[in-house]
This record gives sequence, C-alpha cells and structure tokens, in this order.
Amino acid sequence: MIRAFALTCALLATPAVAEGPAAAAQAAAERLVAATAGLEAAPGARDRVSALTEVVAAYEDGLAALRDGLRQAAIRERSLQADLDARADEVARLLGVLQTMDRVPAPLLMLHPSGPTGTARSGMILAEVTPALQVEVDTLRAQLEELQVLQAIQEGALQTLQDGLEGASRARAELSAAIADRTDLPRRFTEDPLQTSLIIASTETLDAFASGLAEIQQTHDDVPSPDATGLKGGLALPVQGAVLRRFDQTDAAGIARPGILVGTRPRALLTAPVAVTVRYNGPLLDYGTVLILEPAPDVLWVLSGLAEAFGEAGQVLPRGAALGLMGGETPAAQDILSESTGLHRGSLTETLYLEVREGQTPVNPAEWFALD
Repeated sequence: MIRAFALTCALLATPAVAEGPAAAAQAAAERLVAATAGLEAAPGARDRVSALTEVVAAYEDGLAALRDGLRQAAIRERSLQADLDARADEVARLLGVLQTMDRVPAPLLMLHPSGPTGTARSGMILAEVTPALQVEVDTLRAQLEELQVLQAIQEGALQTLQDGLEGASRARAELSAAIADRTDLPRRFTEDPLQTSLIIASTETLDAFASGLAEIQQTHDDVPSPDATGLKGGLALPVQGAVLRRFDQTDAAGIARPGILVGTRPRALLTAPVAVTVRYNGPLLDYGTVLILEPAPDVLWVLSGLAEAFGEAGQVLPRGAALGLMGGETPAAQDILSESTGLHRGSLTETLYLEVREGQTPVNPAEWFALD
C-alpha cells in the first residue's frame, strides 16, 4: 500500500506542485518503502541489533516526513480554497463570459452593428482581452488541478500512515528482543549491585547519585575508555525533538534545573551520537528510568524520562547504538491526519531530561550538543 501511495503521488504531481507538498509526500512514502524492505531483511543481518536500529530510525524519519508533507498539503489546500472562495464572483463572471463566447460563432462575434469601423474596433478589443482571459483561465485551471492533487494525497495517506505505524511498532518490538539477547558488547567494568544499591539508598537527589556513581572505579583496563572530547559542541541530540527548556531556565513552577528538556514524539528511539560506556541503567528516586552514560573520562550524561533503556552497566555501546525508547502511546493514523492541520509541536508529547556533568559539576549541554 505504501508503494501504491508513492506511485499515486508521482502520477498526480503536476508541474505546478511537483516541487511542493506532493513531492514531499512522495519522498516520505519512498522512505517508508525503504524502511519496510529493511525490516524484512533485518532477521538475516549479521548484526541484527544494528540493522533493526537503522530500520526504526528509517521508519521515524519516514513518518515524520510524511507528517510534514501532509501538513504542507493541508496548509496549501486551505490557502487555495480560501483564494478560490474569495474570487467566487470573479470566477463566475469569467465562466459566464467564456460560455457566451463559446455559444456565438466566431464570425458573428467579430461583427458590429455600426459597420466596418465598429467591427474593426471590436476586433482590436477582443485581441487585447483574449490573452488576459486566457491567463485567468490557465491560472484557475492550475489552482483546481493542484487542489485535486492535494485532496487525493490526503485521502490516500490514511492506509500509508497505518502501514508505517504498524511497521515501526513491529521494528521496535523486534529491536527490544534483539537487544535482550545481545552478549557481544565489550565491558569496561562489572557492576557491583550492592555498591550501587548503597549509593541509591544514601542519596536523595539525582545530583548526589551521579556524584557517587562517578567514584566507582572500573576494573577492566584492557577495554579502552571512549573519549568524545574532541567532538564537543557538534554532537546531535540522542533523540529527534525540540528543546523545550534550556540549561538553568526556570519552569512554570519557578524551578531551574541544570539540564535541558527535549520534547519528543511518543515511542521515539534514542541512539548514541558517539561511543559511550553505560554507567547506570534503572529506576532512580522519582525520575523513573534513568540512563547514565560516560562519553569521555570524568564526563557523564544523565538521561531520564525514558520508558525503556537499553544496555547494562559496564557495557561499551558503539556510535549509533540504540539507547532506549520514549514512552507514550503512538497516535492512530486518523489522529495524525487530523493533527496535520494543527501545530507541529502538538505531537511532541513526551519529554527527555538531559544533564551533562564534568567532574562533579553540571555544565550547559550546549557545550557538547548542537542544540540549534
């Protein structure tokens, strides 16, 4: 069905809209086709976890692009409809003139009761008016054709969205299962559950826990420590979204936190922008599931707000590895179609808290990540 939708977009896209919403919807459908093919091939991949991670990301890219294309189509459709409604009287007069001209034979149309002089004048007037009428006719035809294309795209998108959402859900489930079976990752240290439990029991804040965790010594010296220090300032965020609150910015309750808040879509995938060591993965205080990563010696990234976090303490995850999934319920296809007429940020219903610590001190995540 996704392939059929992509073909429909390609056939419907007239030159007037080939560069606009129709082209965006077609490109999005092609991404979903590629994601579906990737999901079918993933079970036979040598690194199944890596393949499934790429598939989930491809589905998210495709669905996000399709949403954006549908939003553009809805906006353009409303603009065209409003323009046509505003010109209703003008269009009616234009159609009346064209119908009248069509009913009168061309030789009679050129005759004038006052004789040859009047006929000549009427011919000159018609010669000037006809090109202008043709321009109006061509403009009106192009607008009506574009409106038909946009309406057809939106009508055909429902099943495409449904297929894409189902494929993404299946890919996430398979990814979680594959990660649970993974045993090939190097370990920098073996977690001491008792020591970790003591740290949790003796701390009352995330700040205190992160500080205590930083003091745990690694024991496997043969596994090198990742060091992303040279990439500071240019890293992508681990999840697609928008920064809702900046470092030390106060929230509605007047509380300032030493981290950033990122709005994401439900069930969004988190991936590692660089190789990292997992320092902690589990529930903590009232933060829910917390994932603490070490991208460089004496540097910690603290992530909270996840529904699922991947990786065990001590494991070294490569760049691009899946870190976890956000919570929430993925909206139905029909809800996404309705959402396309609203604001973009209305779909960012989940929030990820990201804090960066160097030594014992929180620093602005903008020193590490390209937030803009």
